[in-house]
Amino acid sequence: MKFFANSKTLLSLLFIVLTISGCGYKPSAKFARSVVGEKISTSVIISSEDPQNTVSMKDTIDRAVLEVFQASLVDKSISDTHLVIKIASLSYSPIVYDENGYVTAYRMSVALNIVRNTRNLSKTYMTRGFHDFSVVPNAIVTDKDRFEAIDFAAQRAIKSFVAQVSAEGARVK
Repeated sequence: MKFFANSKTLLSLLFIVLTISGCGYKPSAKFARSVVGEKISTSVIISSEDPQNTVSMKDTIDRAVLEVFQASLVDKSISDTHLVIKIASLSYSPIVYDENGYVTAYRMSVALNIVRNTRNLSKTYMTRGFHDFSVVPNAIVTDKDRFEAIDFAAQRAIKSFVAQVSAEGARVK
């Protein structure tokens, strides 16, 4: 009887695998890589308004290149694509108040201007990301809270960029 119980699971798994492989599923990273290539270099333009977050942004972008694009970070001279990222705007605004009128949650919004330079093309993208975070009522937002919120919002903005590039790659195919 154990064999039949496990074979039901096995048949279900086999059905799922055949369905996914039969429909021609390709991960979005594959489409994105077809646009940006296997070797990517990045640079971030330092914001005079917020230089601390610009350095953090560079790390976030490099992590995204490795994880989402599944590409290699290389020197600009040998890259297929060079990404130039600039913080277009940073803002945080209150979104939740308690019964006494104190702010208990904020939304951090990050807008990035990303220029994708390849050998024969230069294209500009505007992406946005946001992150909601809570604070203790009547408290000041600490630098740590602010940096983390910017980091999460930037990750979302970069994922939005990846989605745009993936869509371009899917249209080309």
